[in-house]
Amino acid sequence: MVVRLDSSERAGRERSVGSAASAARRGDVVLVPTESCYALASDAFSVRGVRSIRWAKGQMSQVPLPVMVPSVMTVGGIASGMSTEARALMAACWPGALTLLMKSQSTLDWDLPEGTPVAVRMPLHPVLLELLDRTGPLVVTAANAAGLEPPLTVDEAAAQLGEAWVVALDSGPIEPAELSTVVDVTGDVVVVRRYGGVSIDLLREICPDLLDAASA
Repeated sequence: MVVRLDSSERAGRERSVGSAASAARRGDVVLVPTESCYALASDAFSVRGVRSIRWAKGQMSQVPLPVMVPSVMTVGGIASGMSTEARALMAACWPGALTLLMKSQSTLDWDLPEGTPVAVRMPLHPVLLELLDRTGPLVVTAANAAGLEPPLTVDEAAAQLGEAWVVALDSGPIEPAELSTVVDVTGDVVVVRRYGGVSIDLLREICPDLLDAASA
C-alpha cells in the first residue's frame, strides 16, 4: 500500500516526516521533495533499500547513487580522506546545490567496483532536511524513468515509476531549478565534473587551483 503524506503545512509536517523516517530506516523506499524535483530515498546503509531504488530506476550496480546528509558531521560515516578543500567547500556551499565526489567508506555495502567514489550533498529543502535529521544519510536520486525529465509533482513521479515507494512526502509542485554542481575531491586536484547551481566564480574563490573536467 502506498501512503501519501501532506508535508506542505507545518502543522502536519512533523507527523508526516516521522512516518517517512520510520519507513526509510526500515530500508523501504520513500518519495521526497528536493530543491529541483521529487526523488526516491532510502537508508544509505540498507542493502535492500539501495537495491530497491536501483530496481525502480532500472539502474545497474556499477552506477553510483547520490547520498544526502543532514550535516557535515555525518560525512565521515560514508566518505573517507576528507581534504582541506572538501571541508572548505562544505562550509561555504552547504546546505545547497553542491555535490562532492569523495572516496567511499567500506561501510557502504553497495557492490560497487573498488575505487568508485560516492556523491555527497547536504540539501536545502526544509522537508528533506527534517527527514535527514531523523534518519541520517539517505540515498536520494531523482524519481524519473530513463530518458524522462525529473518529476516536479508526486503525480508526475507516479506516472513515470508507478509508485515504487511505500510513503510519499507531498510538498506540492516544485519550481524547476538547476541541478547541483558536481566537484571531484578524490584526488590531489579539485575538479569540476558538472556545472550547476553553484557558480564557478564562487568555487574558484574557495579553491583557486580548481580545474574543469576538460582540462584535468
